[in-house]
Amino acid sequence: MSSPSAAPSSPASSQSAANGVERFGYQQQLQRSLSFTDLLIYGLIFMVPIAPFGIFGGVFQGSGGMVALAYVIGMVAMAFTALSYAQMSKAFPMAGSVYTYAGRGIAAPVGFLAGWVILLDYILVPALLYLVASAAMASFVPVIPVWAWLIMFIVLNTAVNYFGIQMTARINKIMLVAELIVLAIFLVVGVVALAQGKGHGDAFSPIFDSSTFTWPLVFGAVSVAVLSFLGFDGISMLAEESREDARKLGRSMVAALMLAGALFIAQTWVAALLAPDRAELLKNGGDNAFYDVAEYAGGHWLSVLTAVATAVAWGFANSLVAQAATSRLLFAMARDRLLPRFLGKIHPKHKVPVNATFLTAAVSLVLGLILANSDDGIGQLSSLINFGAMTAFLALHVSVVVHYVVRQRSRDWWRHLIAPAIGFLILLYVVINAKVAAQAVGLTWLALGVLILITFILIGRRPTLPDETEVSE
Repeated sequence: MSSPSAAPSSPASSQSAANGVERFGYQQQLQRSLSFTDLLIYGLIFMVPIAPFGIFGGVFQGSGGMVALAYVIGMVAMAFTALSYAQMSKAFPMAGSVYTYAGRGIAAPVGFLAGWVILLDYILVPALLYLVASAAMASFVPVIPVWAWLIMFIVLNTAVNYFGIQMTARINKIMLVAELIVLAIFLVVGVVALAQGKGHGDAFSPIFDSSTFTWPLVFGAVSVAVLSFLGFDGISMLAEESREDARKLGRSMVAALMLAGALFIAQTWVAALLAPDRAELLKNGGDNAFYDVAEYAGGHWLSVLTAVATAVAWGFANSLVAQAATSRLLFAMARDRLLPRFLGKIHPKHKVPVNATFLTAAVSLVLGLILANSDDGIGQLSSLINFGAMTAFLALHVSVVVHYVVRQRSRDWWRHLIAPAIGFLILLYVVINAKVAAQAVGLTWLALGVLILITFILIGRRPTLPDETEVSE
């Protein structure tokens, strides 16, 4: 079914392409320019080093105050998924993420369904980020309505992504430094406040509190905290734009996950100890809980700084890379004729999937404007994104076992069987315990994908992938 474009690769990328996409029946079209550091920064920006600022209240309430424990378990849970990503990105260093890995690791029809499910995640993520950031900015500058902020963020990010992956990478570096500076300011002020006796409760209560601890409680909070870790997997979308060895792609995912996890744990630990009204927070949570903590620790200026930083990080930095990742998924599926072919068009100068980039922006705009008037638009999008990503990750773990153990006869039991099995079980628990509404919409989306797949088969367009010219090791 696949009909790869015949555009020639550039001389600078010919060696990388020969070791990458060309042996799988494709030609190099995207620009190979990203270093290991670029990939690492991309993953960190996608996860947002200050992501807990925006959801601290909900995780605190859901975890019985053991917010740091929720992030520890969330990091460990996602670590198994990162290991599976590392294995499959080494075997198949191409854009498309789970779509590519399940399609080539198991079978093309399975890849289509995995890509379809994770598309729910990738299509909705930019809309969620724009909506959160626009609502936050409107609260600071009420003269500009939410819809206007939404349009400004989308236009800005679309312009940056349009001008190429190198432009995106440069912006990522600037934004990461800015986020880390804000985080460092909060941590320094927070630690000083603790030293001055402003803390509440036992120093280890954010990691374990015997008065509230139950496993269902903690895992319920993990399902929320896991949302902060979604993004390390987006690095896999840049496989055809990385100039590094395929193994470094996987290493960058694992490194980004571990670094982000350490930052999440540090900031939530300090914030949990400084929560001025623990009883109220346990009872009601609150969208502004972190900013209240910041004001208690350092004053109003710190509250404003952390809130504005959150809005800019989600609405500009995070949504920028989310839009880039989504466009690469659409490009990969369109290249194999599983989505309309116009989405596979590459800009001749900037070497980006231009039509896929514009479509992502358009969908984000429509969804954002619709949900901006909803009472729980942010909550609805969050639960749907979690369900889509976790379901697709299940297919990822299965693809590791099938490709390596069944096909390659690997006896590396830890990386190719035990770790994927543990990761599968953890994610299955999260999916089963997802919100009923998210399960209903997610399963409906999956059912639609099955119908599309059946239609493909009935009209003689059963999903297939180009043959490899070499055997993947």
